[in-house]
Amino acid sequence: MTKFDKKFRELMFPICIILLLAFARLVPHPPNFAPIIAVAIMGGYLFKNFTMSLIVITVSMLASDIFLKFHDKMFYTYLSLFVISYFFFKISTKINKKNFFVFVFIGSLIFYIITNFGAWISSDMYEKNLNGLFNSYVMALPFFKNTLISTLIFSYIALFADSFYKKVLIK
Repeated sequence: MTKFDKKFRELMFPICIILLLAFARLVPHPPNFAPIIAVAIMGGYLFKNFTMSLIVITVSMLASDIFLKFHDKMFYTYLSLFVISYFFFKISTKINKKNFFVFVFIGSLIFYIITNFGAWISSDMYEKNLNGLFNSYVMALPFFKNTLISTLIFSYIALFADSFYKKVLIK
């Protein structure tokens, strides 16, 4: 195997993982039970180049959003994914199977905070004061549970697939 072949394989596998996670959004699922935070976490973790991570995440999200229909709160969704991706890119050397749960929780929490702030600020559903902001976070708690569970499942699947790939297939 040439050096180019090895680099190509090392790059294609993470891209495939991210694309599969993003397109899993198209499968019917309960509210907020989607792989989008796992996409951001694994993009930040798998790629050694932050720009590449953002490109793959953005393209895969836009491609799936074409089918899901664009919405008025997309800015906050994408912003949260970029923040999560950046955070996980910066700490990627510290991530392992033992502490991964904590990092998945942090990624889910970042998504919850940013997207629910967006729902509060851009919606007429909540009063535009501290009480309204608090209510937006309280009302979203059931969705946070689904977000956290789905992020755990999809992130761990991607983490173990990456580990298996590096140990068995890329030699």
